[in-house]
Amino acid sequence: MERRFFSLTIDVYVKGRWYLGDPTDTQGKEIDDIWQFRRGRPIELREKLCVPVYRSGAPLDVDFAGVGLTPIVGARAASVFREMASDDVQLFPVEVVGEAKPFHLLNVQREIRCVDDAACRSVQYFTDDDVMPEKAGQYRSVMGLRIDKSKVGSARVFRLWGYSIPIIVDEEIKDALETSGTLGVKFEEV
Repeated sequence: MERRFFSLTIDVYVKGRWYLGDPTDTQGKEIDDIWQFRRGRPIELREKLCVPVYRSGAPLDVDFAGVGLTPIVGARAASVFREMASDDVQLFPVEVVGEAKPFHLLNVQREIRCVDDAACRSVQYFTDDDVMPEKAGQYRSVMGLRIDKSKVGSARVFRLWGYSIPIIVDEEIKDALETSGTLGVKFEEV
């Protein structure tokens, strides 16, 4: 049976949900490279980070904080990732301001070149003439995302080369997150 994969996103329609700001250091200073958490590579954090609550509300078990869309997960989701995908992710404890419960920054440390351009509804690429020529050849936009599963190998959680927005999880991770009652997450098959 062929493995199935899903794009993990937050459910923005959870009523009364909170909104998180970009992570900072313990003194409230912004992180120099907020985008490092979307690159699909291992990172090294030397100190615990703080995540401010931009708008108060019900905490979510999975959320993307601030403009950098930094993945922040609660204990239930962290447990699933730790137990089922420890080779694919790093979990760093973070302090969510005003929250006593534990939260973690989820860094997906795998990046795979597997977007199936022909199977996607539409793809657009950055060019040398673009506003960001350093991204030439990478994806500007992908509609109706589909991946080439033959290129995934043993990965269970990963980012896509050239298109770092989605976090891709396999069906077993998806099922475990749903079974654990994880609040704030939804999935779309890719």
